[in-house]
Amino acid sequence: MGWEIERKFLVNGDSYKKSPFKHITQGYLGQDKNCTIRVRIIDNQGFLTVKGKNAGIKRSEFEYAIPLSEAVELLQLSLYRPIEKIRYLHNFKKHLFEVDVFQGENKGLILCEVELENEFEQFERPDFLGAEVSNDPRYYNSNLSLLPFAKW
Repeated sequence: MGWEIERKFLVNGDSYKKSPFKHITQGYLGQDKNCTIRVRIIDNQGFLTVKGKNAGIKRSEFEYAIPLSEAVELLQLSLYRPIEKIRYLHNFKKHLFEVDVFQGENKGLILCEVELENEFEQFERPDFLGAEVSNDPRYYNSNLSLLPFAKW
């Protein structure tokens, strides 16, 4: 079984903008309290992801590459409006910090995620890391698709 262990933070500052970036569009095909099914296009590659129920900052995750044409078709089946964002990949002190600059109805929201080996792993914080929002469900991407930041 695959596991995702990540912490999520608001972003202050823009020093991450010197990092490489990718364009992401993602939609949700299924969502309930036990499972989320997501389709995502990162630049020109498609992915299908199944995520299990959150247990703190840990949850099961299974991700599969799919043809771009299928990802485009699956996005049309999205339950809510797809999310669009630019993701900066910022390497800092042995960790990859993924900074998402949201577009569309989530414009103005900038979040950073860092994936960890375990729930207790310590890491050094880059200067742009703000308040932690790991346990605030409003900031889950699936919830941002349902209730965008502009409507808070």
